[in-house]
Amino acid sequence: MISGVILAGGESRRMGGQDKGLLEFAGQPLVQHAIQRIAPQVDELIISANRNLAAYAAFGYALVSDDSAGFLGPLAGMLAGMRAAQYEWVLTVPCDTPFLPGDLVSRLYQATEGVDMVVASAARIHATVMLCRRSLAANLAEALAQGERKVQRWQAMQRRAIVEFEDESAFANLNTPQQLTGARHDGQQSD
Repeated sequence: MISGVILAGGESRRMGGQDKGLLEFAGQPLVQHAIQRIAPQVDELIISANRNLAAYAAFGYALVSDDSAGFLGPLAGMLAGMRAAQYEWVLTVPCDTPFLPGDLVSRLYQATEGVDMVVASAARIHATVMLCRRSLAANLAEALAQGERKVQRWQAMQRRAIVEFEDESAFANLNTPQQLTGARHDGQQSD
């Protein structure tokens, strides 16, 4: 049994401060694409958001917010999701990756033996696409309290595995207005 957490709580500085998860892509909000990709692969779905909570609640899934005031980055959203999760393994994905693979969870889960965390890679590590044990929440809370904000630095301190995916476009982040309008619905970047 696996909990899934969609990270939609960021500042979206590269999107001019707009709430990225609610921006339209191919006729629906970015977060809806993430929901459609992840919901069939997990047993529970949670959205981690820090603003526009009514809009996110309308998707019909559990909603959590960072425990701390201000935007502390994805680690804070991961922690909120881990604390709310009811299952031992917790998947996290960002809301701006609309093309995630349909076998993401099964591929990550196959690599869990002997580790506490499995991170996706496709040409490079995609640190926020991670399957980790819920029991790492205390460790993560301590790291945040000590000022850690870098996901990969925290992950490097854990017993982890990295799973390589061949299709780099499946992990494309739509971080800027240009990327949002330049991406095609099939996962390929247009010229």
